[in-house]
Amino acid sequence: MFLDPCGLGLPFSRLVEAMARRRSPNRWPPTEFLMNFSMVAVRRLGGNARSTKGVERSSERFDEVCGGRWWREHFRRGEPVTADADEVVAAEYARRLASATGMYVRSVPVSAAPGHKPLHHLVFGTRRQHGLWVFGDALARARNAWWEKLEVKEESEDPNMLFSSTSIIRPDPQKVTDAAVPAIAANLAAILRQRGMAYKLVDHTLEVFGDYYGQVTEPVVRKAVKHLYAEGKTTSTGIGGRPRDLVVPLSVSLG
Repeated sequence: MFLDPCGLGLPFSRLVEAMARRRSPNRWPPTEFLMNFSMVAVRRLGGNARSTKGVERSSERFDEVCGGRWWREHFRRGEPVTADADEVVAAEYARRLASATGMYVRSVPVSAAPGHKPLHHLVFGTRRQHGLWVFGDALARARNAWWEKLEVKEESEDPNMLFSSTSIIRPDPQKVTDAAVPAIAANLAAILRQRGMAYKLVDHTLEVFGDYYGQVTEPVVRKAVKHLYAEGKTTSTGIGGRPRDLVVPLSVSLG
């Protein structure tokens, strides 16, 4: 279910009701959702809630979207607003949505340019680890495309520039990969030690990627498996099939 509202979006109760209707185990695929949670609206309605001249009905409409008045606690009248109050609200909204639906929910900020406040959060909900894996991989690819488009835009606006500001602040993709490979390999080893048995990578998506979830694509995980193999900590060579479907067995030298 794709939700891209022009306004505030569906009431929380309606969204939860739609997602809580589980299909039978034999029905495929289970319903997932991808939605736009407006951060512009959060900041605007936060100001509305704090103002003595604010329109209460507007705040009540957001109460419906958020499933309660809890968001107002971050925009209390007469008190200063913390710089990240809007992000706290977005994170809590995703947490409550996950709790109410029993789904894995990920919330990702989307900005027009580096350093800008997010225009919205892209909120994804799935019932399967496979969904988390595909979303994280798609997110990493989208980030790369976003940075590349910003560089092209700057260069087209000023063809005579020596280098774009985007190229200076953009994280070097190769350095990110170089740092991610050993970190993910360590995550794989930790899962092996904890489970004490072989496992399929896609069944432990967030534990596999760790801090690099949404930052690197799935081929980096294959490199991490190969890294672990080179260290003698798994008998999996990391070759063949999709990275998500690789099974990582133990090695006698895991220690």
